[in-house]
Amino acid sequence: MSNGPSHFQDLVGIVERLRSPGGCPWDLEQTHGSLKRHLLEEAYEVMEAIDAGDPSRLQEELGDLLVQVVFHAQMAREARDFDVEDVVSKVSDKLVRRHPHVFADSAASDAREVELNWERLKEAERGHRSPVEGIPRALPALSHSQLMQDRVSKAGFEWEDVSGVLDKVAEEAGELVHAPTDEERAKEFGDLLFVMVNLARWLNIQAEDALRQANDRFRGRYLTMERLASDRGLDFHNMPMDAKEELWQEAKGITRT
Repeated sequence: MSNGPSHFQDLVGIVERLRSPGGCPWDLEQTHGSLKRHLLEEAYEVMEAIDAGDPSRLQEELGDLLVQVVFHAQMAREARDFDVEDVVSKVSDKLVRRHPHVFADSAASDAREVELNWERLKEAERGHRSPVEGIPRALPALSHSQLMQDRVSKAGFEWEDVSGVLDKVAEEAGELVHAPTDEERAKEFGDLLFVMVNLARWLNIQAEDALRQANDRFRGRYLTMERLASDRGLDFHNMPMDAKEELWQEAKGITRT
């Protein structure tokens, strides 16, 4: 790790130079709206680096994400809305204010109590509103669902134990099986996904991460199946399903991820 002075202001200066007359034509054309896609992409690349357990890659991706933050702050500075110092100051104040058990004389016995206190402080700052309001609609559906269910649980809308959730999973699965129309099946499938997210929450699993990792496992195993078939001179596409299942089991043994 670097032992030298902070280079944050250097980064701020570089972005300012890129946005100045004579700077980069591409950077000069950007707006808050045009950069939304890049902000989202960089956030997902950070998550991939975390999933990969690669500190070097995580360092790089966090830097790319930080560039996006500084870029938006620079554009706001040009519009005389705020600057990066305002961003840092505001979030610093918020962190201190919402951790009174660290920076003041309150107490919190565990992480759960910290979360509850955090929500109470947020509500006091913003005024009372429903826990289902204020969730970004741009969130992936699984993340949106889990955050919403987290919030309503803190408001007291919660099963007594996980058995109630499991019963609801079985109920929703049955309703899906017996749905009479495509429209009803889509509705019931959504309800089943929703309660499965609740089950993930009870099991302390992030549903979005779990599905993303399952996708990665499937991709790796499928590619291994194709490679095994190719190495053996087999036509993978036209193989019977039981033969593909044998390859699948073999691929699982090879990848073990």
